[in-house]
Amino acid sequence: MAIELNGPALRHARALVREGEVVRDERDDWSEAAPTPDEENAFIERDGWTAYSHWHLGVDRDENSETKGAYSFPFGDFRRVHRSGVIAGESRAGQYDHTEIRDALRALLELIDGD
Repeated sequence: MAIELNGPALRHARALVREGEVVRDERDDWSEAAPTPDEENAFIERDGWTAYSHWHLGVDRDENSETKGAYSFPFGDFRRVHRSGVIAGESRAGQYDHTEIRDALRALLELIDGD
């Protein structure tokens, strides 16, 4: 499993933050804010796998791109970036030595907090 930074997702996240599409919640709020499996499935059904991938900063290119297992480090609810999701992802990326993803999430958090 080789998880890489998903460049299109990072560009999507930055654009959303610049547009003000951000929930400035706290770290512990992510467990409530994260999309449920049913919400993920409905989103995929409606918008497709490419759109789904744009909500995850991690991608495993060894996995089938039309499976949820290919994507990790979600940061939003399919409408807005959640500060809590960014914080949770940064922490998890750091734990598992995904430094490029950790650094991208840290920079995204700085962008959110700088507004």
